[in-house]
Amino acid sequence: MYLVRVLGNLLIFLAVSSDSHLHTPMYFFLSNLSLADIGFISTTVPKMIVDIQTHSRVISYVCCLTQMSLFIIFGGMDGMLLTVMTYDRFVAICYPLHYPVIISPCLCGFLVLISFLVSFLDCQLHNLIALNFPCFKDVEIANFFCDPSQLLNLVCSDTFTSNIVMCFVAAISGFCPISGILFSYYKIVSSILRILSSSGKFKAFSTCGSHLSVVCLFFGTGFGVYLGSAISHSPRKSAVTSVMYTVVSPMLNPFIYSLRNNDIKSALRRLQSRLV
Repeated sequence: MYLVRVLGNLLIFLAVSSDSHLHTPMYFFLSNLSLADIGFISTTVPKMIVDIQTHSRVISYVCCLTQMSLFIIFGGMDGMLLTVMTYDRFVAICYPLHYPVIISPCLCGFLVLISFLVSFLDCQLHNLIALNFPCFKDVEIANFFCDPSQLLNLVCSDTFTSNIVMCFVAAISGFCPISGILFSYYKIVSSILRILSSSGKFKAFSTCGSHLSVVCLFFGTGFGVYLGSAISHSPRKSAVTSVMYTVVSPMLNPFIYSLRNNDIKSALRRLQSRLV
């Protein structure tokens, strides 16, 4: 599953980079999302594979904080880039004539930079909370990686404080992007419903179908991890939800974007013909 996800996202990145037909804002964001996906899964799964092979589940204090930091940065970038891609679809459908002017190359680079900075600030917030814990020696985490929600439960011995902190962090990393996505899709659906031809409506909906599927998978399982940790402290449920969030659902992203997108499939065929 790890190899499928890495190779799938790498192929999408190479196809977009090598094909001049795909040098558009939408595919620029998609290529950055593919890189963030590779980083997201590479922070957790390789260590888990090593642990399985060596029969050791020990991780050092520094490695634990590093893994958590990278997990938050790449996971946050996934969420922010999905929000940016929603805004791109909103402008393309609601303001098609102004699209080349509004979504300029400078704005695309700026939005990717903002996505990274917001994710980095979220990461530093988690680190500040975790560093307040006096000692992590011989502490057991009921998961296969240094899950931020698990560490917050260790740091905040008071359950009420832990829940407040997790809800606050979830609001920053989840509520704001979700609000932007919902508002954009509200405007998109309103614009599509005003289209008279059924073929035009179908074409407009099809351009958003892949993105909407990935959004539901990513944010649905992500909220399941955080809210599940806040409501129920079952280690098994937390670990299963984390596997869905970090491994299973993101593995589907390359298939969703490639199988439902004729431009990507054509670019992959051209890339294959050049390599052969």
